[in-house]
Amino acid sequence: MKLLGRKSNSVALTDRLVWQAASLLLCYPDDGCSERLGTVDELIAHIGDPAATLLARTAEALRASDWTSAAAQYVETFDLRRASTMYLTYWTAGDTRNRGHHMLAFNAAYREAGVPPPSGEAPDYLPVVLEFAATVDPQAGRRLLVDHRVPIDVLYSSLNDTDSPYAHAVAAVRHTFPAPSEQEAQRARRLAEAGPPAEAVGLEPFTLTVPPRRAGVGDRATQGVH
Repeated sequence: MKLLGRKSNSVALTDRLVWQAASLLLCYPDDGCSERLGTVDELIAHIGDPAATLLARTAEALRASDWTSAAAQYVETFDLRRASTMYLTYWTAGDTRNRGHHMLAFNAAYREAGVPPPSGEAPDYLPVVLEFAATVDPQAGRRLLVDHRVPIDVLYSSLNDTDSPYAHAVAAVRHTFPAPSEQEAQRARRLAEAGPPAEAVGLEPFTLTVPPRRAGVGDRATQGVH
């Protein structure tokens, strides 16, 4: 994976390594998966527990599966189940006109950091946000992640409830956040039970469906970010 220009800031290096490793693990398991897992191993060597152990569990599960099975499981987990979508604004705005505005906030953060928004994936796609936080602007990336910790908590709960190996990678990301407030915990529980806001309108400037339509096979987390 090509790393982007880094900005000097006070974000802990360990957090950035966790975000990069999680981004790689949450990519679609295509032909480049073996290479990505090798990179994850190198990153884990510089990460302490509990994050290192959690990331290693996801990596081990991927290695134990053949890529055909892993790909099918990935689609089943993330593309066919709304509860485990990795599009963060789905949980903050649902299929409403507000979602376009929420996604523009991600684009603005990318542009302010000096890079174009992703062209091959929505800007709120978790692996994209993680890579941005790890390799472009850790401070802005941390803000995006923490501001959307409730969707990430909902995603984790869904993955954990189904014993998905990806739950461990998301759990590692959650360990880089401050402890949730009681209000945040309650909101996550309400969203998990009731689902996101609903409004049948078109979204501008993005036209997405949830679950999203798969545009093609590949490492979607890195398309357009570099």
